[in-house]
Amino acid sequence: MDLPIQDLAMSLQRAERAQAPLQPFSEVYPALSSAQAYAIQQAWLSLKQAEGGSIVGRKIGLTSKAMQQQLGVDQPDYGFLLNTMVVQPGSTIALAELIQPRIEPEIAFWLAEDLRGPGITVEHVLRATRGVSASFELVDSRIANWRIKLVDTIADNASSARVIASEQIVALDGLDLSNIHVTLKCNGATVEEGVGSAVLGHPAAAVAWLANKLAEFEVSLLAGQLILPGAMCAAVSVASGDTFQASFSQLGDITLSFS
Repeated sequence: MDLPIQDLAMSLQRAERAQAPLQPFSEVYPALSSAQAYAIQQAWLSLKQAEGGSIVGRKIGLTSKAMQQQLGVDQPDYGFLLNTMVVQPGSTIALAELIQPRIEPEIAFWLAEDLRGPGITVEHVLRATRGVSASFELVDSRIANWRIKLVDTIADNASSARVIASEQIVALDGLDLSNIHVTLKCNGATVEEGVGSAVLGHPAAAVAWLANKLAEFEVSLLAGQLILPGAMCAAVSVASGDTFQASFSQLGDITLSFS
């Protein structure tokens, strides 16, 4: 039977608004392909754009072995970042707005030039990047209990919910992004640690992967956009009253609280 792409996109929209997660699409439609899942994601993006949302960047997900093992998948995926998803560092987020959020520290890329695949390499990415900064991504599955396969998280905008990026942008001169270390603390206690090389060997390799993947759809990464290349460690569940601090070597600290 034909896949009801628009209906599935609308179900994600309703699930997000009502904080009422869905049965996995992969269970309802066992033959669902990655291409169909990206079509659902695109339809959901169109719904959000019709309500005034605008793209400020892109995210790559599942780029580290830790995240792939945590969710039982074997390849990256990607999603969109909208102006409505941006939260300022140091803010407090109400958990009532979300379903089952988890927090990830990432190295945010700020583009100064467009990147259009195919053929984009790490070197192309570094030349096109204005600088990098400390960031968090808040992921949140609209699928019940994070019971997801790759196609579920693709359709669900790569499980993205909020982006929190420091605007203290650090130039790339002298930085070895693969060796940047992060310590993630919750209420003062270390809960995870990671390094840039966990992200496809080098965070810029994830950005290159995305530029080349998007070229299949004749889409480019654009100057001025923010790109999140993926988590440096496993994502951590959050609870009301938690305050998280991520400390990045050479990039500084970023904090976020929950109520």
